[in-house]
Amino acid sequence: MERRFKVYVYEEGEPPIVHEGPCKNIYAVEGRFIEELELMAPPRAGVRTWDPARAHAFFLPFSVSQMVQLAYRPLSYDLSPLRALVADYVAVVASRHPFWNRSSGADHFMLSCHDWANGRDPMSGIQWAGPHASRGHPELYANSIRALCNANTSEGFRPAKDVSIPEINLYDGDTPRELLATPAPSLSPASRPFLAFFAGGRHGHVRDLLLRHWKGRDPATFPVYEYDLPSGSGSGSGAGDTYYSYMRRSRFCLCPSGHEVASPRVVEAIHAECVPVVVADGYALPFADVLRWEAFSVAVAVADVPRLREVLERIPAPEVERLRDGVRLVKRHFMLHQPPARLDMFHMILHSVWLRRLNLKTE
Repeated sequence: MERRFKVYVYEEGEPPIVHEGPCKNIYAVEGRFIEELELMAPPRAGVRTWDPARAHAFFLPFSVSQMVQLAYRPLSYDLSPLRALVADYVAVVASRHPFWNRSSGADHFMLSCHDWANGRDPMSGIQWAGPHASRGHPELYANSIRALCNANTSEGFRPAKDVSIPEINLYDGDTPRELLATPAPSLSPASRPFLAFFAGGRHGHVRDLLLRHWKGRDPATFPVYEYDLPSGSGSGSGAGDTYYSYMRRSRFCLCPSGHEVASPRVVEAIHAECVPVVVADGYALPFADVLRWEAFSVAVAVADVPRLREVLERIPAPEVERLRDGVRLVKRHFMLHQPPARLDMFHMILHSVWLRRLNLKTE
């Protein structure tokens, strides 16, 4: 893939809606991916090509996050401006180039970490049943590869066609220093006294269930907080480092769904070398084509939240160590580098697109 795969980036459109995106906050993957492709230039252009005849895939470099910021009126629930922007952009590239019409968009891809790529109102957290942003153009939704953070199979995400990508919250544009500190603590009880850890709000029914059952029950060994870490600490909102130190002192890190199935805690846990516990229904895990998630994480059904502690305590110590070794092995695949490094998140996303493109013939 590294030598052969070539991506053509359409030049149509202007910033801030096209060719740039947020490189901070919870939508950082969206902006960083667009930015890295845009910065590629000869003679070391890597995967990008300026000759569409050499391209295996065509990237639509619009940012759903930027569209929401500029075109959505808060709490209006009016998706029509986003649909119009998406439809207009696809219409422009289809009218100027033959490639979209050649495949009905099947060798094209978009990328978004914004909730509305999958139909969520970011201002209220309410599931929105209307058209998704990618439904602004029927062929884009039906045929194109959609690389999405919130890969919910119950909301139209199709793993055979679409790409699940990790969600990461970069408050200032960089991975928190404490998560990158080396060496990470061992799994000994002295270094990691907590069985599992979570802190966050009641965003969605899964977190509400988790907090109702486990908040405050045993902070000494199973700390579960609702934005109420002990005085003087951070709460996971960028206010301090203690949130991440809890992760680094825990054997398991609880990663429940919020308003959407994805959670940035999965990547944060991996960076902290804490075994992620994915509590979600319908979540298509990132890079599952090549990564065996059972080798470095624990999956817990939402229905099993009331017995969550029992589930984790029954995992033998050698198995926990094996899972931790797995976390160490996959850690490099969940890192964002500038410029991108081999086998990092940027290249893993491209590899996922490449795998889906291999199944398509356009001539």
